[in-house]
Amino acid sequence: MISVDPSSPFTQGALLGDRIRLTDHFLDPDVFIRSMGTRGHLGGLAETTLQTLLVLDAAGKDVVFLETVGTGQSEVGVLSIADTVVLALMPGSGDSIQALKAGIMEIPDVIAINKMDHPLAKTMMNEVRQVLALGPHDGWLPPIVLTEAMRGEGVETLWEKIKEHRAWLEADGELETRRRRNLASEVFQVASNRARRHIELAVQDDAELQRLLGEVQARRLDPLTAVREILQRVFHVGDADSTDTP
Repeated sequence: MISVDPSSPFTQGALLGDRIRLTDHFLDPDVFIRSMGTRGHLGGLAETTLQTLLVLDAAGKDVVFLETVGTGQSEVGVLSIADTVVLALMPGSGDSIQALKAGIMEIPDVIAINKMDHPLAKTMMNEVRQVLALGPHDGWLPPIVLTEAMRGEGVETLWEKIKEHRAWLEADGELETRRRRNLASEVFQVASNRARRHIELAVQDDAELQRLLGEVQARRLDPLTAVREILQRVFHVGDADSTDTP
């Protein structure tokens, strides 16, 4: 299991307390738990999350769970990593409409509403159904499962729905397509992060690039012009290769 926790934007530290909560398994010799801090990486994951999952897959792990930091309207990076995305919701936690906004409701393959004995659980279930009804009706329709994690109720049903989605992926050929797309996305994501760090270091060590940055900060030069000049100097990318538009 890979569990990702948010890192502090001030100290860059992360609590990584998942082993404490997983008391039934953190000493289980058949279960491996790895906590990761985001270290400022966006999307609800750490930069090396997919690479860690690939290592566990190569090590022969049958099932690998990935817990994100908690997904909002933009923290949807798990979509480009996981075979099956499970969205866990909890009734009575605030404005349900805010929780069901576009973005978050477009990524799950299976939806679990925990605390099934809460008086608002079925209300949330109906609201989720209404939101899903506004989306596409072809392909896989995410099932909604009521659970009670503390008592283990509904967990077997949830696991069955996850297995049904896996079977659908394999039968439709979508599993291989999804994995190929995810790996390609990982290549571009890592390349983008490395390129940014390379540019930042280049600007620090180059007086002319520092001057360009200072011109932008003084509002005597627009950012896009500075970007073109920096890319030309660092990567030798000219206007003919640029897709920027003012």
